[in-house]
Amino acid sequence: MPRIEKYARNGIAFLLAAYCLLLTAYGQTTGGVKGKVRNLNGDGIANATVTAHQNQKEIKTVHTARGGDFVLDGLEAGLYNIVIEANGYSTGVKYDVQVKAGKPRDMGANLILQVDRGSQVLIRGSVFYKDGFAVPGCEVRVSLVSASGAEKSLTTLMTGVSGEFSYRRPEGKATYRFTANFRGVTASRDLTVDSPAIYTTSVLLPIKMGDKQP
Repeated sequence: MPRIEKYARNGIAFLLAAYCLLLTAYGQTTGGVKGKVRNLNGDGIANATVTAHQNQKEIKTVHTARGGDFVLDGLEAGLYNIVIEANGYSTGVKYDVQVKAGKPRDMGANLILQVDRGSQVLIRGSVFYKDGFAVPGCEVRVSLVSASGAEKSLTTLMTGVSGEFSYRRPEGKATYRFTANFRGVTASRDLTVDSPAIYTTSVLLPIKMGDKQP
């Protein structure tokens, strides 16, 4: 029995060694690419798909990590088109990327995806006095309202000469609160959006044009 166990252990060790050699040889004949996918603000885009194409065929696909990083390895040496896709963003393509055997080629952190305008929510609004006149130069605070009613401040806008303002967001159901503040007088309006489209809203201040503000 001891001799049989010895042979068995030797056999397993041999198979493991052969497997390791095979992996090493495979790694020396293949390569890949790595990098970081970001948006225009410099933030990493998580769960974006990165696909290597060659001769009009999809060779391999991986997904970016939480910070936008990825490693696409196991590619044979040659030229590839690297296609990057993410929900809410336009598709990005890097053409004729040279892959060599060995360590993955570093494509850096300049893989930038732009927001897909067709997948955005566009909100156009106006601020008026209660007698119907527009309020130019009015501050408008934009907040995200949760289901519990809690507010999260997103940004602050200023109305134009006709009392108008606009705000863009990626698609997705959400409720936004627009709070107008003009010389100490405030008013708010909530708007719920649920799909990419152009929405309109207005905020009515409880004063007339020319009224003395408190």
